[in-house]
Amino acid sequence: MKALIVDDEKHVRDGIKILADWEKNGIREIFEAGNGEEAIQLIQTIRPEVIFSDMKMPKMDGTQLLEWIKENHPNSKTIVVTGYDDYHYMRKAIHFGSSDYLLKPIEPENLNQTLEKAVNEWKREEVDRQKKETSSLLINEMTPVYRDRKLTQLVNSDSIQKDLYEEFGWLKQSRDYIAALVRVNGKTIEVFQGDRDLAYFTILNVINEIMKETGCGIGFRYVSQKGQILLVFWDKLELVEEILVRIYKTLKNTLDISCPIAAGTAVNNSTKLMDSYQRAKKILWNRNILTESESRVYMSDKEETPSLKSLIAYSSDIELAVQTGEIGAFEELMEQIEKDITENGYLSVRQVINLENEYMVISHKWFKHYHLPFKAPEDIESRIDLFFDSNGTFRLKEYKERKKREIAVFLKKVKKSTLQKNNNIIMDIEKYLQENFDRDVKLQEISDHFYISREYISRKFKQEFNENISDYIVRIRMEKAKSLLKNSQLKIYEIANMIGYQDDKYFRKVFKKVEGITPNEYRAEYVKQ
Repeated sequence: MKALIVDDEKHVRDGIKILADWEKNGIREIFEAGNGEEAIQLIQTIRPEVIFSDMKMPKMDGTQLLEWIKENHPNSKTIVVTGYDDYHYMRKAIHFGSSDYLLKPIEPENLNQTLEKAVNEWKREEVDRQKKETSSLLINEMTPVYRDRKLTQLVNSDSIQKDLYEEFGWLKQSRDYIAALVRVNGKTIEVFQGDRDLAYFTILNVINEIMKETGCGIGFRYVSQKGQILLVFWDKLELVEEILVRIYKTLKNTLDISCPIAAGTAVNNSTKLMDSYQRAKKILWNRNILTESESRVYMSDKEETPSLKSLIAYSSDIELAVQTGEIGAFEELMEQIEKDITENGYLSVRQVINLENEYMVISHKWFKHYHLPFKAPEDIESRIDLFFDSNGTFRLKEYKERKKREIAVFLKKVKKSTLQKNNNIIMDIEKYLQENFDRDVKLQEISDHFYISREYISRKFKQEFNENISDYIVRIRMEKAKSLLKNSQLKIYEIANMIGYQDDKYFRKVFKKVEGITPNEYRAEYVKQ
């Protein structure tokens, strides 16, 4: 902070400089002036926050100086210093906004109290000033947003709002209008490093510069729909196509972006602008995205729009391809689908969006079938945007390759999931055998219980445990028999019955074959140990 001392007596200026606690109050620079004229020159240059001023001075007295400060430097805090205890001077000081009033000779305590009070007042007022400046900046920044919202409201409304028409300079309603739609896709946003607001701001600057020059209408961000800028023409409707081509080429040449534009049909009232907008949207969605073109401006449907081709019609073919588990099974199918949807070299955005939606439905079905997690994309149009080049042509080949990669990932997940599931089933079969070893478990029973073929069970079980199921059951029974022989006084035939053998002679035969000794010999050997 800076302070200025104005007094025609040097010893008074020196006294204030010595007595005031400048550092405590954050004042780093102190300046002096001998009269009002010198003070004004300094104030204009250094812009001090605190000004001490005598009331009686040559050339320009304190009253005149205070009046000038109030008009030209009102943010500073002034402290009047005078040797006259006169109400006249005090009243003048108050009138011109002085913070306080000091009498000569100045007492240090009074001086510092007054200085501290003035500094604190200045700081509080500075905070308020900054808040107001910040608020003003925000209002200025929000102006385009306010405009976009209100103009979107006008288009969406079917009732006349006279105040809004006047606010935006919209011409009276008793005339014809045309709405034109500009598509701002993901590729365009990428040019601006993903800054969506900057993209719209820059594009609208170009559009409205041309619209203003021709005096035919206005462009704004249509906030009801993502990725759209709307142009409303209310004059020179015969030049609409020419103006739109100029806008497209200017954006392409200056920013290297391709923003397709479609114009709706003319309507005879501003409340019908939504009809013109819907027409423009339909034209934009039905445009052929496979053609190369220098100007992607579309004025009307030149041909009858082909009916949509459905991916659901290929459901049985897709099912067969999934069951093979190989991406090669999909390649021939994808070639056939491409041939069907691009008949006569035509493919529309509407057709691709429809395919994407059906692709999501079919994908969800198969992910669910194999108990795999599935997350649908939030914005279908954004996915499609990725496959337009800088000239606005749809890269169908890259789109197909992306689909192949997605399908290949899905098939890989299916294989992994199936393998894990099969391994889990074999573990479940083992547990089932351990729980039922004391009875004759047939392979068909296991097959029926787990809904798997007998051949598959036999093969996978042998792979996992390196023995067949019957040998596995015998091993489990023999382990149980040895435990009973060591830890009980049960008779041999009782043990045989407990582990699933009704014939104890057969049990003795099996035991000796497996262990090399009879059950009695095993028990006797254990007792001896």
